[in-house]
Amino acid sequence: MAGTFKAVHADGYNKIMGRFSVTLAQQFIDFTGHPPGQRILDVGSGTGSLSFALAARGDHKEIVGVDVGEPFVAFAREHNKDSRTSFRIADATALPFEDASFDRAVSQLVLQFLPDPLKAVREMKRVVRPGGTVAACIWDAYGGQPHIRMLWDTAATLGFLKQHAIIRSLGTEGEIEATWRAAGLADVVPGELTMRFVFQNFHDYWSPYLGGDGPLGEMVMGLTPDNRGLLERKMRDIYLSNRPDGPRSFISAAWICKGTVP
Repeated sequence: MAGTFKAVHADGYNKIMGRFSVTLAQQFIDFTGHPPGQRILDVGSGTGSLSFALAARGDHKEIVGVDVGEPFVAFAREHNKDSRTSFRIADATALPFEDASFDRAVSQLVLQFLPDPLKAVREMKRVVRPGGTVAACIWDAYGGQPHIRMLWDTAATLGFLKQHAIIRSLGTEGEIEATWRAAGLADVVPGELTMRFVFQNFHDYWSPYLGGDGPLGEMVMGLTPDNRGLLERKMRDIYLSNRPDGPRSFISAAWICKGTVP
């Protein structure tokens, strides 16, 4: 099942999100727990941020990362330094693994891009043994990411969006918990995490979108050159806010949830 995240260049994705998801991964792992000796499945592994963070702990039996984005899988394979970690192309809603194959299935920043996230969660549950953990985290793109929200809102105000729809699946309070319960998971624990996105200057903020990766990159590069230039000028004004160009820090929040396979 294809998602709605456009994977063009792994380096482009890392500039938009990957460099920050490393920090998020550490908090997410603390939330999910990390018992030693486990087989772990990373669903929607992207460029490998979560898998690499798990591998760095060194107490795993095996980590398998799966993603539908070929550029992402290729990047993760190229940068993998752990013999017990591997990456493959696979659909989150039709995982190519037998029932109860893993001790834990985790997913970071991908379920919100799937047309049917519940189906993916049920697949994660299927491939995890009874007593194992299924967990995920989702950005609160509507209320918890001002640096992204201000770009969407500015593009909408300028009339560049056919539909100004920021809320994605599992993106509102309680939705991820309800999905875990609908999937039949037990001992469901929801929560939230916060971290900061720090940009060194406006170029650091704006230039990653020019690669066309992800919804924002796709939107920016889908504009005419004139409209893209206008959007850039407006965003520069917002970013600078009457101060010299330089570092800016934006808080970001993510919804998280974990549950146990009965």
